[in-house]
Amino acid sequence: MPIRNSPKQTDFISRPQIGVGLRKTHYPYLETKPQTSVGWFEAVSENYMDSEGRPLHMLQLIREDYPIALHGVSLSIASAEGVRPEYLKQLKQLKDRIDPFIISDHLCWTGLQNANLHDLLPIPFTDESLRCIIKHVDQVQNALGCHILLENVSTYLQPPDSTYTEWEFLKALAEQSGCRLLFDVNNLYVNAKNHHFDPILFLDAIPTELIGQIHLAGYTDMGTYLFDTHSKPVYPEVWELFSRLIARAPDVPVLVEWDDDIPEFPILEAEAQKARQIWNDHHGRTDTESISTALLSSGA
Repeated sequence: MPIRNSPKQTDFISRPQIGVGLRKTHYPYLETKPQTSVGWFEAVSENYMDSEGRPLHMLQLIREDYPIALHGVSLSIASAEGVRPEYLKQLKQLKDRIDPFIISDHLCWTGLQNANLHDLLPIPFTDESLRCIIKHVDQVQNALGCHILLENVSTYLQPPDSTYTEWEFLKALAEQSGCRLLFDVNNLYVNAKNHHFDPILFLDAIPTELIGQIHLAGYTDMGTYLFDTHSKPVYPEVWELFSRLIARAPDVPVLVEWDDDIPEFPILEAEAQKARQIWNDHHGRTDTESISTALLSSGA
């Protein structure tokens, strides 16, 4: 039977903790098990699939102390050819090994069965696309035995022949498939500037009960367009959108991404602390309780 009943928020997280992306640059620092204010880590799934080397060892080491989310870049959920069976098999093996509290990927296609283009390619927002992706979500969720999250991606051209806005499509997909949304605030801002729409319109159109996670990152201003590089601190405009969102979504887990020109870990941690302070400004308390026990007992 398809997994379509939306899980409760507590299936994903029970405290408003802030996480950061796990990157190999920080392995030497994290291997010493330093005290951090970080609540959890998100690992790029493909870096740990079909691997027995140092990356998997580090992921397992960090999993001893922190909840882990798995975030993929090659599921290709929107490919007309469907999800690659071998990829899904390896992802399931990693899930069983790590016991992540979230599994996510991008709402896009990345190639065909025999060719991965290693890029997050846009899709037209149409009924045909919606039916195709719902079918693939059913396939993935039943194979993994859990709900997945799909992320809104940054784009640099308007998908042709769309009959939905991006926010209408995201809402319909989550409601009809049972997946939830990984809401990337930076990607929202990049698309709003590149395609000339009001980001508040998008932000306010998505019911918070459909959001399972929030991403924050920094873009690069290329002059004529914004480029989603994850190579800089979060910009003030993105913080403002995040503040508006977290004000009505206090229990959604938040992640800071930094994938290029990666700084020392304390700088990344400081970005996470900014997100926590914004949460505190809205909700009036500092919640430092560990989420590990609640997550491990939730069966997520």
